[in-house]
Amino acid sequence: MGRPPRRLVTREGIMRAALALVDEEGPDALSASRVAKRLGVKGPSLYAYVSGRDEIVDGLHALIVAEMELADATGPWTGVIDLWARSYRAAFAAHPRAVPLIASRPVRVPAALEAYARAFDALRAAGWPEERLLPVVRSVEYFLIGSALDLDAHPEDGLHGEHLPAGLGPLRCAPPHHRELAFETGLAALIEGLRATLAALRREPGGGTGRAAPPDAK
Repeated sequence: MGRPPRRLVTREGIMRAALALVDEEGPDALSASRVAKRLGVKGPSLYAYVSGRDEIVDGLHALIVAEMELADATGPWTGVIDLWARSYRAAFAAHPRAVPLIASRPVRVPAALEAYARAFDALRAAGWPEERLLPVVRSVEYFLIGSALDLDAHPEDGLHGEHLPAGLGPLRCAPPHHRELAFETGLAALIEGLRATLAALRREPGGGTGRAAPPDAK
C-alpha cells in the first residue's frame, strides 16, 4: 500500500505565503488565487482552511503581531504605551506593505486583543476614567498607523515638476533617519500630552473618575 499523498497546504502555510506575497508585491496583489499559485495548488484548495480574503488578512496580521515583543508590557502606563508603540512600529517596519490591509480591518487577532487588554488595565490602574480608555489607546493607534503607512513612502515623490512652492528643502533633502526622528518626536509629544490630560483629570473632583484619585504614576 502506497503512502498517502503529502499535504501541500496548511493554514499557517497559507498565511505565510500571503504575507510574503504582500511584502513583495503590495496589498493589491493579495488574492486567494495568487496565494494558491505560490503554494503550487489550485485556488479552491485554500477554502478547506480559510473562508476567504478577510480571514487571510487576519491571519497575516496574527503573524505580524507574533513578531512583537509585548510579553513585558507591564508597569507604569506610560511605559506600557511606549513599549506597545515601539513593538508595533518595529513589526510594521518589517512589513510596511501589509499596513493598509490591517488598518482597514477590525481587530480580531487574539494576541492583538490581549495587547489592548493589557493597555486598558495599565491605564485603568493609573486612574484613567473608563470612558477615556479606548480614546487614549485609539489615539496612540492612529499615530502608529500613520507612522507605519509612511514607512513605504518617499518624501521627495512628486517634487520634480515645475511651479513648486519655495521652501521645500526639508522634503527635498530629508535625512535618511527622518522617519525615526518623526516617530520619536511624535511619540514623546503624544505621551506627554496624555500625561498632562491625566493630571488635569486628577485635579477634578474625584479624580475625574467618580472616586478618589490614585497616587501619581508615571
